[in-house]
Amino acid sequence: MIYQSDWQHRRSNARGQAIRRHYQQRPVHLKPLPRARQRLLRVLGSLFGARARAPRVGLVAGAAGLIAAVGMLMLPVFASVRLPEPVATQLSVPLQLPPAGLAERAQPAPVSALESDLYLASDAESGWQVVTVRRNETLGNIFSRLGLSATLMHRLLDESERVRALTEIHPGDQIAFRIPQAGELRALQFDQSESERILVEIDGDGVRERVIERQLERRLQYGSAVISSSLFGAGDAAGLSDLQVMRLAETFNYDIDFAQDLREGDSFAVVYESIFRDGVKLRDGDILAAVFVNRGKRHEAYRYTNGAGSSDFYSADGRSLRKAFIRTPVEFTRISSRFSSARKHPILGRVRAHKGVDYAAPTGTPIRAAGDGSVLFVGNRAGWGRTIEIRHGRETSTLYGHMSRFAKGMARGRKVQQGEVIGYVGMSGLATGPHLHYEFRVKGVHRDPLSVEMPRAEPLSGAELAAFRKAHESYALALATVEEQALVAR
Repeated sequence: MIYQSDWQHRRSNARGQAIRRHYQQRPVHLKPLPRARQRLLRVLGSLFGARARAPRVGLVAGAAGLIAAVGMLMLPVFASVRLPEPVATQLSVPLQLPPAGLAERAQPAPVSALESDLYLASDAESGWQVVTVRRNETLGNIFSRLGLSATLMHRLLDESERVRALTEIHPGDQIAFRIPQAGELRALQFDQSESERILVEIDGDGVRERVIERQLERRLQYGSAVISSSLFGAGDAAGLSDLQVMRLAETFNYDIDFAQDLREGDSFAVVYESIFRDGVKLRDGDILAAVFVNRGKRHEAYRYTNGAGSSDFYSADGRSLRKAFIRTPVEFTRISSRFSSARKHPILGRVRAHKGVDYAAPTGTPIRAAGDGSVLFVGNRAGWGRTIEIRHGRETSTLYGHMSRFAKGMARGRKVQQGEVIGYVGMSGLATGPHLHYEFRVKGVHRDPLSVEMPRAEPLSGAELAAFRKAHESYALALATVEEQALVAR
């Protein structure tokens, strides 16, 4: 298959952008004084806004009064709540870190390499043009569009195993063709991977293939910020991409509920890799170390790859941050209804127990399995609409209701892993808006998912602990440097 860095992730990336737009303006919990000032500003704004229909003199006077009032109020507001200045994102101190090859490779971001660095065998060559695959287009369609014969295409497919990868192209893929004269194909090239480009040259009856190796460079970078409006806003100030902000949240989602726990004044610092090629950034790499201070409590995470090649995050004492269950099975949502012994149902109108937590989120937001287990039920169930129930061991089960649709392959008895997408947010069943109804049961008894104690993993030991400590020293040094520079910048 032709290498395309993100074709299979574009839909999820677009959904992530929608989630960002929906929630990035939602403020974190402000301190009492700034919150009171915000309310006063809204009242003044509505009062002066009502005068907009008065005569011109009244309008000018009202505008002047509003400007003066806002000026007096906003100055102290910005003095107490300010967006931190972004600090440099390129780590400038020499650090001895573990080999980069040990890090788990992240999903790449979009790269249009052929448009910017087309390979030329010689300066004298000409006639190159880059074709971007259109929707529902095949290789045969492209050859026809370029005025090339189908016979030549079949010949290339028969003689070149690598060219046969072009039978599985997708919208957005790019292929370069060298056509010096109409109807005459002399060469073509495309990316097989981030580090390999395939050049196919056609000379008479001969077809030659070349693999052009392209060196990748891993650069160590960092970011740091104090949260004053939203996590994504702080990520922008720190120079982090949306993808890296999401990864940062996933790193700590066992200990921090990002739907309700964020507060003004929380802060984070992160050390991560960026992948470059020929001096151009291709994508974000792995997070190597991070610290998140939430409500005064410090949480640290250090990436470590064990002897079996599995990567995970650990605390400073070598204990895995991964717990048996994820605290929140959907990303960046607000809680629309909490666990309660007596709640008036919004549709039925009668009071009854609400034995789960409702997470409001845009339709189509991925829902993830809270822990490893097997599917106990999948289908429609009473007021919950499209529902999945998962059994986790002998004592624990979780339930996910009001889905818009199930993930492909979901069926009774199916084994699922923690974090695996099992369905998507919707409003099937009795629901007034799109949300996930989530239940957590222990020995058949409903427990509040927001407060139930999650079991911790056993710490590393023996040779694995010794190897982790060696990696941790370098990561801890990098993280301390980031925090120190962030304090100076503030």
